[in-house]
Amino acid sequence: MPDIHIERSHALGLPKARQLAFRWAETAEQKFDMECTYEEGKESDVLSFTRSGVNGELKVTATTFELHARLGFLLGAFKDRIETEIVKNLDDLLAQENPLEAFDQALADRESRRARRAKKA
Repeated sequence: MPDIHIERSHALGLPKARQLAFRWAETAEQKFDMECTYEEGKESDVLSFTRSGVNGELKVTATTFELHARLGFLLGAFKDRIETEIVKNLDDLLAQENPLEAFDQALADRESRRARRAKKA
């Protein structure tokens, strides 16, 4: 199975990084039909996620996000595209002054674009 491994440093601290990861988990469950479990620890948290064709973990610390994902056969064909999109979105998000607010705004913008497209159709 193709694997994706992404690690990014951040300056959020554990409480804010935890909020961002938990918000991502909520969105992944709603938008991508993922099953997510979130385990808080003293020094780090682990967000486990799974759905048909993908499973993995996101380790959250005070200074890093570390993603490991295993793609199934069908999604494995799109590994490079998926990895590129994750990296771009994460880098863009972490470049923001308030990543949690930026995440919520990006979701709202995406929903607005979808609604406009649906209205035109």
